[in-house]
Amino acid sequence: MKFAIFGNSYQTRKSENIAMLFATLERRGDTIAIDRPFYEFLASNNLHNIENVEIIDSNDFSADFVISYGGDGTLLRTASRVSDKGIPILGINGGRLGFLTYVSHTDIEASIDCLHNGNYSIEERSIIEVTTSEGELRNYPYALNEIAVMKHDSSSMMTLITTLNGGDSIIYQADGLIVATPSGSTGYSLSVGGPIIAPDAGVMVLTPIASHSLGARPIVVNDDTEVTIKVNSRSHNFLIAIDGRNESCPEEYVLTIKKAPYKQRLIRCNGCSFIKNLHDKMMWGADTRE
Repeated sequence: MKFAIFGNSYQTRKSENIAMLFATLERRGDTIAIDRPFYEFLASNNLHNIENVEIIDSNDFSADFVISYGGDGTLLRTASRVSDKGIPILGINGGRLGFLTYVSHTDIEASIDCLHNGNYSIEERSIIEVTTSEGELRNYPYALNEIAVMKHDSSSMMTLITTLNGGDSIIYQADGLIVATPSGSTGYSLSVGGPIIAPDAGVMVLTPIASHSLGARPIVVNDDTEVTIKVNSRSHNFLIAIDGRNESCPEEYVLTIKKAPYKQRLIRCNGCSFIKNLHDKMMWGADTRE
């Protein structure tokens, strides 16, 4: 089998156990390809003596499986590189919480065995895309987690005129608005009061950021909904964050957010589940008094 590996090239601590992954793949006789920035990071920090590997220099690569080694942020960056290739991604958590990266670094060998034995399933995760009325965005316009529209720095609140399918409108007076997929419901949206949504639900959630009205609440809509956002801001611009990839836009830009024409394929080893992950990561049902 051929594995394409992408990783966190910013924090040494998150890649300290990478040698276990390479040893497992080499013992299996697998072909290994590594994204160049991650390869150079590992080599410069003496984290592994890497030999007989291919180097990935662009988004034009192929593999049987992709491994994302790091945290959820690393997996989001990996997903943007995989794009619509349809290659399944296994997320190995070298970070802290990790809702998208199910696999602990202590379970690396068992997870690779699952892939070789076919003891896994594929989750088809929804992707959303954003376009503007005035031209293309600089960043990759597809998001696995969320697209957030936010104010610049400490500028005054914004008015976000949000229209659903060209009909009904919701006007938010807030610091911003998050449009999240089910995958993203446990990310930024959750931190500002959004609901947790099962990953196979065919919906999107609109969650205001620091709304100036107590009546403004998150709303869940069908993922076939086309969401249009017009921003009015005293600074006459706003930030858009697409899975953390930020850029500034003038307020003349009208954004349209909708379901993308492809889905991201994430690997779940048998024995793992979304609810179990919530139990483990959020301590559901645990009595912390003990």
